Amino acid sequence: MPAQTTGAPGLAAGVVLPSRDAPEIASGFRQQRLVRARDYMAVTANPHGTQAAVTVLERGGTAVDAAVAAQMVLNVVEPQSSGLGGGGFMLYYDAGRERLLAFDGRETAPMQAWEGYLREVSPDSGEPVQPSPRASGRSVGVPGLVAMLELAHDDYGTMPWSSLFIPAIDLALGGFAVSPRMAASIAGSADDLRNDPDAARYFFTPGGQPLPVGWQLYSPALAETLARVAARGSDGFYQGEIAEAIVAQVSQPPNGATPGLLALDDLASYRAKVREASCVPYRDWEVCGFPPPSSGGIAVGQMMGMLQHFDLAELAPRQAPSGAILPAPRAVHLLAEAGRLAFADRNHYVADTDFVPLPGEGGRGLLQLDYLARQAARIEDNRSLGRTEPGWPGAGAADNRPGLPDTTHVSIVDMYGNVLSMTTSVEGGFGSYMMVNGFLLNNQLTDFSPDSHDAQGRLIANRVQAGKRPRSSMAPTMVFERGRDGERGRPVVATGSPGGAAIIPYVANHLVALLDWGLSPSEAMAMPHFGAFNSPGTVLEAEHPLLPSGWPDDIVDYLQLRGHEVSYRPRTSGLATILMSPPVLVRPLTAAADPRREGVARGN
Repeated sequence: MPAQTTGAPGLAAGVVLPSRDAPEIASGFRQQRLVRARDYMAVTANPHGTQAAVTVLERGGTAVDAAVAAQMVLNVVEPQSSGLGGGGFMLYYDAGRERLLAFDGRETAPMQAWEGYLREVSPDSGEPVQPSPRASGRSVGVPGLVAMLELAHDDYGTMPWSSLFIPAIDLALGGFAVSPRMAASIAGSADDLRNDPDAARYFFTPGGQPLPVGWQLYSPALAETLARVAARGSDGFYQGEIAEAIVAQVSQPPNGATPGLLALDDLASYRAKVREASCVPYRDWEVCGFPPPSSGGIAVGQMMGMLQHFDLAELAPRQAPSGAILPAPRAVHLLAEAGRLAFADRNHYVADTDFVPLPGEGGRGLLQLDYLARQAARIEDNRSLGRTEPGWPGAGAADNRPGLPDTTHVSIVDMYGNVLSMTTSVEGGFGSYMMVNGFLLNNQLTDFSPDSHDAQGRLIANRVQAGKRPRSSMAPTMVFERGRDGERGRPVVATGSPGGAAIIPYVANHLVALLDWGLSPSEAMAMPHFGAFNSPGTVLEAEHPLLPSGWPDDIVDYLQLRGHEVSYRPRTSGLATILMSPPVLVRPLTAAADPRREGVARGN
C-alpha cells in the first residue's frame, strides 16, 4: 500500500502515514545547522533527550552517564522507537585506557523457544501463530537495554545511577507536548495499539482519538517504573513486580493472540555482554562497528573494505540548482554494488555467534583484507550484479528478512575524550503493541527467520534457538585515525542511524561523504539516500524536498543502463554524527542531527 498524506486532526501538514513495511515516519525535512563545541557534545533523536545528556555532561558526567539519562528520556518522548522493553548496542571508547568496547544489550529468545516458535503454536502442531508473530506474545524477547546500560555504567559511569533517571521521571510526571512525529506514529499504528487496553488508554484521547500534536502527555506508570529501576538497578527490572508484569502480559496477550513462552527465569538470567568490535582499515582510517548478533558492523565494514579499492575522491558530488548535494552516477553504482555483496554475505552467514560461527579462521573471514579485495574485483563498471551469491565457500541458506525500521541513535563525546555511539530499539514502531507498567514491549524476535531450513534443506543461521539473540542491522560506528604502523589512533567520527536494514547503506554512504568527499555532517546527512540490498533493485530516496522534480536523469539513466531496477521510496534515516578534529583547534567538536527527524545536537 503506498504511503498516504494524512488528514487526521492534530497532525502536521505533509506528515506521511506509512504502510506496515514502510520506513519510519519523518518529522519533516528541516534545514540543519552545524553545531560546534569545545568540551563535549551530544546528539539524540529528540530535543528532550539531547538536553538530558547535555545537563549530565555539563555537570562533569561521562558519556555513559549522559547516555543513560538520554535513553530514559527517549523512553518517555519517543516510545515508538526505543525504551525499557527493548534492547540495543553501544560502542564505547575509553580515552584514558585507549580501549574500544562493544556492549551487547540485544534481546534473547525464551528458553522454551524452538525453531518453529514464530511459525506454529506448538511443535509439530501445524496451528499458525495468531494473528501474526509480531502482534502475538511470540515476538517478545527478553529486554536487554537496562542490563546493558547498567553494565556500562558500573565501569564507566561516575554519577550515581539513580540521579540519571531524574530528568525522565520529571518529564513523565510533569508531562510533555506530543511531537508531530509521535502523533503521526500513533495515528499510523492506531488499529494495533487499540488492541491493548493499557496502550489504548495511553496513546488515545478520552474520546478515543489518536493523541494530537501538542497534547500534554503524562505517564505516572512509567515514572513509577523508572523510579523502581533507579532505586534497585537491573534487579528492579528483571526480578519482582516489573518482571512478573512482563511475563503476565506475554503469557496472556490481548484479543486472544498466541501467547509467548517467556518465563521469570528468562528475565532473571539475562546478561548483557561485552564483545570485541568489528574493525576494518579504510584508507587512512579504521572503521569500527558492532559485531554479531548485529550484522551492521560487518556489513558496513565489508562495504568500506571493498570501496577502498576505488578512487571515490575523484567522484565528488555536485550541487544541483535546487541546493541538493548529488552523488556522481558512478558513485551511486559502486556503493550500491558493494551493498549487494555485503548483503549476500549478511543474509547467509551472520547470526548470533554464540550459536553459529562466522566463516574463516576465528570467524574473521568476512573482514579479511584479501577476501574483501576479491569481492571488490567482482564489481563491474558496466553491469550491476543484481542478485548475487555470497563470496565465502560453503554457503548455507539465506535469510533475507530486512528487519523493521523503528529505532533511535545517540552519539556523545564527553569532556574527558570518551566517545559513545549507541543504537537502541523496540524493533517495529511501538514494538509488539503491548504496554506494561508504562513502557512498550519489543517485537525483536521477528528479526529471526521463522523457518529453520530453506527449500533445499539447508540450515538457516538466523533461525530461532532457545536463548539466542536475533540478528540485527543496527550499526553504531566509530572511525579512528590509523597510524603508519597500522595502530589505532584517536577517534575522529561517531555516528549511527535508525532504519532497519537500510541502516547499513545509510551509515556506509555517510562515511564516504565524510571521509572521501569532505562534507560536513549536516551536508552529508542532507544528501538524498540511495542503496541496494541483495536484489536487482536499487532504491533512491523519494520525497526529498530538495529534489522537487525527482532524481536527475543522468543518475537514473546511468543506473538503468547497467541493469539496476530503480525504485523510489521514502528513506527516513536518523543519523546522529559527531566529528572530532585535532584538539589544537579551539572548537574541535562538530555535530549535526538528521534533518529528516526531530533530533538536535548540542554541546559546549
